[in-house]
Parts: sequence; structure tokens; C-alpha cells
Amino acid sequence: MGGKYRITGNTYPRMRRPRHRRKLVLSVTAAAVALGLAGWGTLQVIDVFTGGDGQANAAGRPKACPSPSASAPAKVLPKPAAIKVNIYNATPRSGLAKAAADELKKRGFAIGKVDNAPAAYDKKVPGTGMLLGGPKAMNGSFPVLATQLPGAAQKTDTRKTADIDLIIGTKFKAFSTPAAAATALTALTAPSPAPSSC
Repeated sequence: MGGKYRITGNTYPRMRRPRHRRKLVLSVTAAAVALGLAGWGTLQVIDVFTGGDGQANAAGRPKACPSPSASAPAKVLPKPAAIKVNIYNATPRSGLAKAAADELKKRGFAIGKVDNAPAAYDKKVPGTGMLLGGPKAMNGSFPVLATQLPGAAQKTDTRKTADIDLIIGTKFKAFSTPAAAATALTALTAPSPAPSSC
């Protein structure tokens, strides 16, 4: 090169490094993304505390609550007189089945067979007793009879008849008092309140 741009002596023009535009673009993009995320997060926090756009005015409106009378219908269970109970003694104590039959008869139950337990259950019922009947008894006769003997095990078999068996277990001492049994039966048949959404 000649003229005024000619290089003479030991001095050279200072050359700048080329600017890295890529770093600048990445920095600007990262800053924009960070600001965007911060703004979005702020909106989410505001929505949590205000209930969002669709519910922002809900505070001024009363909630629609179901009326107290809106409840599930009362459960229909058979009366004790409609339940035929066969009573079997699976304990070593003699006369227990007869005594239990007399007591349940006083309480309105229809009594069927009264005898010692068959070999499959004799001295093999460790609790207070076992209720044994067809599949339909689970939601009908069993709950009613169980009010007289809380804690009795319940088991279904393949019978087609409506009668049920009460097999007295080794821990049996006495039935519930009539008052306690009546209270438990009332609680079973009372309508359950509808769940409140308020």
C-alpha cells in the first residue's frame, strides 16, 4: 500500500478484534426469555390468590349450596320378623343355641333350626359369632342381625333360600342390649346427609 497508508518503521496500526455478534444475540435472547418467565410466574401467583379470570368475581356472589333436605334416601332393610335365623352352637358350652334362640325370638326374629354347629364350624369360630347366608343377605339380613351381635364375622354361601345361620363363636357372652341394638338399627336405616360443597 502506498501514500498515507504506507506502513513505515516498526509501528503497525492497531487492529480491533471482530465483534462477536453471536454472544450479543444470545445474551439478548436469554434476557428476553428470563423476563418472559418471570412475568408468566407472576401471573400464575396472581391467579392463585384471585381465583383466576373466570372466578375473579365469585367473591361477590353467594355460593349455591344444596338444601339440608337434599340427602340420600333411607336404606330399606327387612324387619326382624322377616328374617329367619338358624342358630348353631360352635362352642363347648351346652344349651347356648337354645338360649340365643329364645332371646332373638323375644326381639322379633323368626327362628328356624336350633342345633350344634356342623363339623366344618364346630369349635372353629374364634370370635363372637359368624353370620352365614346367601349373597343377598349381605345388604339385607346381615346388617339387621349384626345389630344384635356386633363384631360377628359375615360369610356368604351358595344357598338360594332367604334364611341365614348364626353360628355362635367361642367369645360369645351376650347379645347387645335391646336399646343399643335399636339405636344401631336406626343409624343403619337413617338417610345419609348429602355431602356439602360449601
